[in-house]
Amino acid sequence: MDIPTHELNDGQSLPAIGFGTYPLRGDDGIAAIVSALEVGYRLIDTAVNYENEREVGEAIRRAGVPRDELVVCSKIPGRHHGYDDAISSTHESLERLGLDHLDLHLIHWPNPGQGRYAEAWRALVDLQREGLVRSIGVSNFTADHLRRVFDETGVAPAVNQIELHPYFPQQEMRAVNEGLGIRTESWSPLGKRQAPFAEPPVADAAEAHGVQPGQVILRWQVQLGAVPIPKSATPARQRENLDVFGFELTKDEMDAITALGRPDGRLFGGDPETHEEM
Repeated sequence: MDIPTHELNDGQSLPAIGFGTYPLRGDDGIAAIVSALEVGYRLIDTAVNYENEREVGEAIRRAGVPRDELVVCSKIPGRHHGYDDAISSTHESLERLGLDHLDLHLIHWPNPGQGRYAEAWRALVDLQREGLVRSIGVSNFTADHLRRVFDETGVAPAVNQIELHPYFPQQEMRAVNEGLGIRTESWSPLGKRQAPFAEPPVADAAEAHGVQPGQVILRWQVQLGAVPIPKSATPARQRENLDVFGFELTKDEMDAITALGRPDGRLFGGDPETHEEM
């Protein structure tokens, strides 16, 4: 399947949709990731705290996809925000994955209570200069967090991965990212257990275009300019989630889905200003 790509602010390319691997572990997790690669996903998203980097690496080896076709992303946890810790954490991720470089490496959460995310960012800047990481970015950063790391290093993140789904469309944060030349990625892009498949704007668009509600939501993400990273262990669903480039939502359909947003739309209250994930 031909997947469009975005050019990032560092000149690297990022597929317009990716595959999330949380919480895929063990033999079943490896099989699911192998299936995703065989179906056609080329952006694979993991993290130290997902505890499945070994499975992701094994799946990559088993699938046999040429390494230069893949964008492998991992994330530095809060307990590794110190400069030296972030360097060590990255080397440990590479060892678990069995790779000689990461294509995209993110700070998982800012953990502002610690106040050390800028140290982790300086480490990523240096790791990129050394060639161990191709693109560097962040996850769950607010405008203030983004401005601080840029002001301290002169380097803007290539990606900011944030919670983004119809009940939490993040208009303001998407605008901040765009204004800074940062590509938005979407975690939990379908809304997990709260997925709004039955909401009229989603269900009506699905019927109008002859697709499934999940495909409508992922197409909404793509047309927003975000990069969704859905997770599924089922090959048929993996294929369905990837097949969102053969139709286009109208402006009215897009606006109606965005209007589903709620003030309390976060899935678990993970406010980056207060949430601490070690």
